[in-house]
Parts: sequence; C-alpha cells; structure tokens
Amino acid sequence: MYKTKAYSAASATSPLAPFRLERRDPRPGDVVIDILYCGVCHSDIHTARNEWGGTHYPVVPGHEIVGRVTATGNRVANYKVGDLVGVGCLVDSCHRCPSCQVGLEQYCENGFTATYNSEDKIGGTPDQFTFGGYSDTITVDERFVLRIPDNLDPAAAAPLLCAGITTYSPLKHWQVSAGQKVGVIGLGGLGHMGVKLAHAMGAHVVMITTSPQKGADARQLGANDVLLSKDVAAMAAAANSFDFLLNTIPVGHDVDPYMGLLKRDATMVVVGAVEPLKKVSGVPFIFRRRNMSGSLIGGLPETQEMLDFCGKHNIVCDIEKIGIQNINQAYDRTVNGDVKYRFVIDMASLKSA
Repeated sequence: MYKTKAYSAASATSPLAPFRLERRDPRPGDVVIDILYCGVCHSDIHTARNEWGGTHYPVVPGHEIVGRVTATGNRVANYKVGDLVGVGCLVDSCHRCPSCQVGLEQYCENGFTATYNSEDKIGGTPDQFTFGGYSDTITVDERFVLRIPDNLDPAAAAPLLCAGITTYSPLKHWQVSAGQKVGVIGLGGLGHMGVKLAHAMGAHVVMITTSPQKGADARQLGANDVLLSKDVAAMAAAANSFDFLLNTIPVGHDVDPYMGLLKRDATMVVVGAVEPLKKVSGVPFIFRRRNMSGSLIGGLPETQEMLDFCGKHNIVCDIEKIGIQNINQAYDRTVNGDVKYRFVIDMASLKSA
C-alpha cells in the first residue's frame, strides 16, 4: 500500500486538518497518480459539513483531480508514466447495467462509486470508504482516468472534471448549437463554465442574474447579453424567446419566472439545486409544452469529449490557487460567494503539512 498525506474532516463541525491514509497497490488495470492540483467544489463543503447527511468520517474530499501517472498495472493500455491525467467524480461503477454499457456511468443502476465518501467495493486498504483528492496520491481503475490536453493549464483544468462536465453534458445532450438563444441562470463555479462552453458552441448566450455586477463579468466570459431577473419589465420582454436554459442556482428557488422565458417545446435543465424547489407551477408547462429536466455530471466518454473540446477551444476555469493550509478559509469564502470562480489546491503545499 501507498502511504499518503491528506487533509480530512473528522466531524461535521471540525476544520479540515492533516491526515494520513493508505492507497491500494495497483491492480493490473490500475493507474497510480501523483496529484498536482485538486479543485474545491461546493459538494466538498456540503459533504465535509454533513449538510446532505450520510457523511462517513473521517472524510477526505476532492473530485477535481489533475496529476501525473507514476505507476501502472501490467494490463494498463492507455496511460504511461509521466502522462498528465485527471480523475473526476467517479472511480467505479458496476460496468454491466444498461447505463454503464453506454458510457453513462453517472447513472449506474447498481450505484456508482464516488471518488470520496462512497463504499469502496474494490478494497486493498483498511478503509471502508473512498478518500478523495485532497491528498498527494491516488490509485484509480484505468477506466476512470481521463487524459488532460497538454495545452491546458493543469491547475485551471482541474475544475473541468466537475464544473466543466456538469455544464457540458446538458448543453450537448439537448443539442445546443450555433444560432440558438441560450440562457445561463446564475454566475458561479457552474455558471461561468456554462457561459464559456455555450459561447464556444456558437450559441447566443444570455447571462440571467440578479446582480448587475455579475452581468459585467459574464460579458467578459463570453455572454452576448445580460438579463436581470429582478427586472420585471425585462423578464416580460424576454418571455417565450429562449431555446434552452441552463439553471445553475445552487439552492431551492421559484422556477416559474424562468420557465416563462422558454419557447414552446424548449427545456430548462437544473444542474445546481439538489434540494427542494420552492415553487413549480404547472401553467408554464401546459401552455407552451415546455420541459424541465435535470442532469448529473457525465459519463467517462463524455467527460473525455468535454476535455478534448476544451483543449480545442482553449477553455479552462477561472481559478484562485491556494495552499492546502488555507482550505478552511476557502470553504468559508466559497459559502459567501467570495471566489471567481473556483478555488484550486496546489498539492505541492501538502509536502509541508
């Protein structure tokens, strides 16, 4: 086993602190990765603080991992020592259900294994649950390792493994294309990637926000227009005009005002809120045959497709790089919306932890 430095939360109320864990020795199909960078996702905070329930302590968060391959099992075919690779939200699935068989491992009908806080069905360590990327190494099944394009800044590419694929997957599934009018609701870690990706797909991108200041930022990211959702007249003027809406608001909210923006038969996809929506009226659905749906990250083939797309268009996340010693302050700042738009941990800082 590999002795590994990490940071973990020991309880819902304790700060993250230095921790030691063990990674399994590589099986024939495994890749061992020296972690260079790990993004900080709001899901990390929810899990560390047990805000969703079900956290198993100690927990080592982190599912936006970029690093270099340091060893491979003897059956690994796609990676070699020195390759720049990534690991996202998943490290295992059943491989046999209908979803897995078509590369939609995120919808595994027998339950995928998340990169952290999931039952470790592979084993090889004393630990019952998986540990994530706030650590210096990780051992991962080759099938859940992704290639990072060489032209991308590896630190800024790390959040693509969650924020990038979470926004790319619905844009691709609902066939967003050149000339369409696409609204991105909310400008944060997810929303800023939604703007960049929809712009690169050729859409006319409208940032829908409550904040004029965020509207100015959105234009710099590639938005063509800004719609202030608190402006009743502007919202009324924009009714029935959008081909697609990507809703990245991370908390429960009233969706009716946004649904009214959609054309007949158009769709709004919720990717941010994993808690009850405050109000959903049937009227916007019935009178224009509109749709509301949801989307969860992406499978491995689509995640690699997203990374290649980002490499082709030179798309990365806007980040603030931190040392692991500042992770607790970064959590508080994330909750307060004080980051543009993702924190990324430089894992070289773990050497002095």
